[in-house]
Amino acid sequence: MFDKDRIAKCKKGVYIVNNARGAIMDTQAVVDACNSGHIAGYGGDVWYPQPAPKDHPWRYMPNHAMTPHISGTTIDAQLRYAAGVKDMLERHFKGEEFPPENYIVKKGELAPQYR
Repeated sequence: MFDKDRIAKCKKGVYIVNNARGAIMDTQAVVDACNSGHIAGYGGDVWYPQPAPKDHPWRYMPNHAMTPHISGTTIDAQLRYAAGVKDMLERHFKGEEFPPENYIVKKGELAPQYR
């Protein structure tokens, strides 16, 4: 659904949040649009393919945030996710670093615990 032509029709600086299916996004078109600045940010909780390989280009593009896909988890787990996201957003807006255990990817490299 979101290929380079459709993304080009979006207003420059758009933020795209995809929590539907990873496959609705043209992977390379998203990467190219993030790299060029046409997409100001991409967020989602779904990859294509899933699980995403270690070399998936979304792991290395700028201005993105991928969160866990939480369908089917317990209420307690979802409360922990929410608290973690809140903490990360508060730290981000204060210009603070995240705790090392919160990183999956940092500066284009997988965090040590995922290598």
